Amino acid sequence: MAQNRPSAPRRAPRWVASRPPRPAADVRLFCFPYAGGGTSIFRSWASHLDESVEVCPVLLPGREERFSEPPHTRVTELVPLLADRMASWFDKPFAFFGHSMGGEIAFALAEYLCARGPGTARPGHVFVSGCVPFPGPVQRHTLPDPELLAEVREMNGAPAEFLNSPELIELMLPTLRADFTLAETALPDPASVLPVPLTAFAGTDDPEAGPGQAKAWARHAGGPFEMHELAGDHFFLHDPVPLLDIVGRVLSSGSGPCSSGADPQGPGSDGRRPGPGPGSYGPSAPDSR
Repeated sequence: MAQNRPSAPRRAPRWVASRPPRPAADVRLFCFPYAGGGTSIFRSWASHLDESVEVCPVLLPGREERFSEPPHTRVTELVPLLADRMASWFDKPFAFFGHSMGGEIAFALAEYLCARGPGTARPGHVFVSGCVPFPGPVQRHTLPDPELLAEVREMNGAPAEFLNSPELIELMLPTLRADFTLAETALPDPASVLPVPLTAFAGTDDPEAGPGQAKAWARHAGGPFEMHELAGDHFFLHDPVPLLDIVGRVLSSGSGPCSSGADPQGPGSDGRRPGPGPGSYGPSAPDSR
């Protein structure tokens, strides 16, 4: 009589990937995607950065291998999860990079980690790109589907194969709308000041998060602040070389991550240092935020 084999234990979903793994790297660069985006945005980045940098895209629910999970719509719910699930990766100096929605997440997570006080790992540098710390002129997450798609098309935020496919639109639109909801409600408090170096990037032709608007991040910088204008629209990072030239320079300089990435409490039983747990914070689609 045949016996039923025990099913293999289900693997917990990944929150971070290495593209590619660089165990000897001095610093990890955690990368947060724009709305509807995924880790593939950062696939080529390691080839443009020194071997001392390990590019680590963050895998958010609702896309790629985590497509079956509901996407988050509130940064106050997402940030404590990120802090907890990414904690074992904070065993060496690290920095955050985020574009558009990802920039809002990166800033919020950095603020959350810094607020936990001494003994908590915190980024040595935060890069915010294609985003602003105040509400935009259009709240896209509130728009009916046709108008939301029209906005995405207007911003050059999706490939034609998506916009011309009713099947893909039906599949991906819920994640895209959830991401817009998170991005447009994740704004920092006007009084928030981040006590780590902050660098902002803006596309010269971005009508909503261009250089004139993005310089507002300076008021949230409690440390050194830099502002860089790069040629292009909202998606200037699709030509990553000019951006990564600056990121690489910062990470290799004294203004990049240093000992702030390490937790002075020492390593845990798995050989990595413990990071923060939850605290008081209550498949790739296209993007536009």
